[in-house]
Amino acid sequence: MTAQDVPPPYTEVARHAMFPEPTHDEVARFNFLANLNRHLSGALGAGNRLAWETRVRPAFVAAHGREPKDRFEVRHAMNRDPWHRFWSALKRNSMEMRQQNGRSIVLRQAHALAERAAALNAGCDTLELDPSVETPRYQAAVDIHCMPGSYHGELFPGDVSAGANYDCGIFATTGGALGALSDGGGQAIARWVREERPGWKPKRILDIGCTIGHNAVPIAQAFPEAEVWAVDTAAPVLRYGHARARALGVTNIRFVQMNAEDLSRFPDGFFDWVQTTMFLHETSGKALPRIIAEGARVLAPGGLMLHLEQPNYTDAMPLLEQFLRDWDAFNNNEPFWSAMHALDLPAILEAAGLPRESQFTARVKAVVDRTIFPEAPTGAAEDHGRAAVWDAYGAWKPAVEARKAA
Repeated sequence: MTAQDVPPPYTEVARHAMFPEPTHDEVARFNFLANLNRHLSGALGAGNRLAWETRVRPAFVAAHGREPKDRFEVRHAMNRDPWHRFWSALKRNSMEMRQQNGRSIVLRQAHALAERAAALNAGCDTLELDPSVETPRYQAAVDIHCMPGSYHGELFPGDVSAGANYDCGIFATTGGALGALSDGGGQAIARWVREERPGWKPKRILDIGCTIGHNAVPIAQAFPEAEVWAVDTAAPVLRYGHARARALGVTNIRFVQMNAEDLSRFPDGFFDWVQTTMFLHETSGKALPRIIAEGARVLAPGGLMLHLEQPNYTDAMPLLEQFLRDWDAFNNNEPFWSAMHALDLPAILEAAGLPRESQFTARVKAVVDRTIFPEAPTGAAEDHGRAAVWDAYGAWKPAVEARKAA
């Protein structure tokens, strides 16, 4: 076994001024969970394919005289298999344990964290909270990721525990693959943009569904001359996220409580870059097209729209893989996951005014944090958990001249 085969220890997490302080036992629990998650996705996860090929698929074909027609038939068949049920129960339990440990860390210091955030946020006009913003049903109906209270739960005025829990636990959930600050996604986007458009200097950037700014902050750092707007509907994560950015010395970012289905505050073409990162699957079938349409409206001609997500389902993707990717929809309180990854995103972008010829898909690889991982191989593939690889769906909005010519 090599160093890259196991997650880095939780002691490698970067401790900024807002980060909750764990005890020795809480650190040990996160270390256990990080390694359990790696084991579940690796050695134990491989058992699902074996169960499918040796038991479940042959039984299905024998009973129906045909192959399964979609991922849902695969799910119903696999859910009866004892190995898959065992693996699935462990996976669900690992998430519940992660939330239990994160909550135990932040709740015993919730008031101290709120006071720390209030001090860092005091006197800043770059945090805008609006109590009139309602929590969308797609956020309120379930505790997403098994988080008690989801992103918006508040225990008392000024509470930041939802954001603190999210921040301190994601390292264990991802096995450190997003780096010491869990910002590998935002770093990856910034690197991709700079490679795609060398020398480009966007003036205004909009990050929709920002939570605590894991992705918005590294983008603000990479483009220090830009004004970054990070919006979300949940006040607790915005309070924490703004304080976290301040603790990290990042000041060119504004955290605003807002529902991105209505961006009427901004005029047409206000932003040079509009994006989401692993957010669309946490919306709904009605909200997603509205968010993309509003994002396209406020995007300037020649500007970038970018949506980072897991790969969408296609006929080329094996049904077993679709089924396994669907696990979160049915077991991790992410009800829109399955439907979203089957949507025709190019058609939705086109309906929002971004023609097919302006669209693109790309593979975006997380930046490997060399402070916690050994040197990794180069290439576009995932490298043993040190760097996730996402699909990017987006478009460069046609310039005014090009639209007139068309």
